[in-house]
Amino acid sequence: MAAPLKRVLMRSAAGAMRRAEPRQWHYGAGFESTRAAEQHRAFADLVAASGAAIEWLPDEDDGLSDSVFTHDPSLMTENGAIILAMGKALRRAEPALHEAAYERLGIPILGRIENPGQVEGGDCVWIDDRTLAIGRGVRTNQSGIAQMAAILEPLGFAVLGYDLPLWMGEEACLHLMSVISPLADDLALVHSPLLPAAFYQLLRARGIGLVEGDPAEFTESNGLSLNVLPTSPRDVIMVAGFPKTKAAMEAAGCRVQTFEADALCIACEGGPTCLTRPILRQG
Repeated sequence: MAAPLKRVLMRSAAGAMRRAEPRQWHYGAGFESTRAAEQHRAFADLVAASGAAIEWLPDEDDGLSDSVFTHDPSLMTENGAIILAMGKALRRAEPALHEAAYERLGIPILGRIENPGQVEGGDCVWIDDRTLAIGRGVRTNQSGIAQMAAILEPLGFAVLGYDLPLWMGEEACLHLMSVISPLADDLALVHSPLLPAAFYQLLRARGIGLVEGDPAEFTESNGLSLNVLPTSPRDVIMVAGFPKTKAAMEAAGCRVQTFEADALCIACEGGPTCLTRPILRQG
């Protein structure tokens, strides 16, 4: 998940968030659609500058405000894409946008998570190229994890499920990737108090070094200080305003770029990782 990013699926905030009603979408008081679109453009510029080709979903005012967070409706494997099923009811039309994009790009569809299963991409963490960890919580359920295993295990992948805490309630978004961001194959940024204990033990057993994000910044940002996007090993993009977490990554040998994202990320509970669906990484 930290190999050099070559190709990524994104959607502009300009159209999708134009008429977003904050209360309906559980956005905070800092949300403002024009500023969110400006901040998204600045983030996309950083992604493009890394050398990644951006494949844009159609920029339409279709009311799917959360569709800018393209990490969640699908998952990419070396065999093709898996179309996921969203745990947030307002997002259930989004996987169809991804399926249409993959058909247009000539990327095969490996499988689909079907009702009553639910899996969101933010709950999926590749521990290595054959092992997928999935967080079981308010957005991803056991039926979804079982379906994912049925798709991947016959191809030689291991699928492991871990229980997540409720944390701030059913309306808030706590994904497995809310508490871990891979920085390199052997390094990850974590908020260990909310890590599933067995998952923490797996990371340690695999020899993955853990960089602890600042706990106060994690709380202040509703977890967004931890949501960082690696564009290559130890080369990451994060939301501006969290200097202690940034310094912890730099002390571990990372180069960290930041962008202003109070209206886009902090207010909307989705960070740099959430804004991207990597479809090709090459090490």
